[in-house]
Amino acid sequence: MKGSLIILGFFLSGVLLGRLDIIPRADQAGDLASWALYMLLFVVGMGIGFDTRSFRILRELHVKVALVPLFVGIGTLGGSLAAWALLGDMPLRDVLGVGAGFGYYSLSSIMITKMGDAALGSMALIANISRELVTLLSAPLLVRLFGGLAPVMSGGATSMDTSLPIIARYAGERYGIIAVFSGMVLTVAVPILVTAIFTWM
Repeated sequence: MKGSLIILGFFLSGVLLGRLDIIPRADQAGDLASWALYMLLFVVGMGIGFDTRSFRILRELHVKVALVPLFVGIGTLGGSLAAWALLGDMPLRDVLGVGAGFGYYSLSSIMITKMGDAALGSMALIANISRELVTLLSAPLLVRLFGGLAPVMSGGATSMDTSLPIIARYAGERYGIIAVFSGMVLTVAVPILVTAIFTWM
C-alpha cells in the first residue's frame, strides 16, 4: 500500500503543479511523458529479461496455468464492457483502454494520456490503483470465498510484484508462482492491448 500511496502523492503533486501553472508547460509535459513512457517500457523489458525465474516457471508449470492470464484478460475486458453499458456516455474505446491496464497504473496511464487525453489517463491511474488496493485489502476474504486463484485474478499485472507477498501469504506459495507467471504475461500484454485499442477502435 505504501507504494500506491507514493504514486498517488506524485500524481496529486503533478496535478497541483499543472493547476498552478508553474512548470512544465503542457507541450513540455507531453515530451516528458513520452520519455517517461520509453523509459518504463525499457525497464519492464529489463525486469523480465533479468528474472530467470520467469523462464523456469514457464517450463515447469502445467499448460492449464497458461489459461490464468487469458481469463484475467477476458474477465477484465468483460467487466469493462459491463461498465460501458452502465455508463453509456463514454466511448467504448476509452472504457476498454482503461480496463486493458490490468492494474499496471504507471505504464497504462502514461500511454493512455499520450493516445487518448490527460483526463482519461488520470482515470486509468485511479482505476488501476484501485484494483491494486482492492486486491491488497481483500485478499484474505477472496481466498476464503473463492479460492487461491481469486487474488491472482484480482491483482492482474500487479500479481507479479506489489500484490505478490499478500497472495503468497494467504493463498500459498503454489499460487505465488502462478501469480508471477500471470502478472508477467499481463505486464507484456498491457502496451500491446492499449496500443491496439487506441489505434484500431
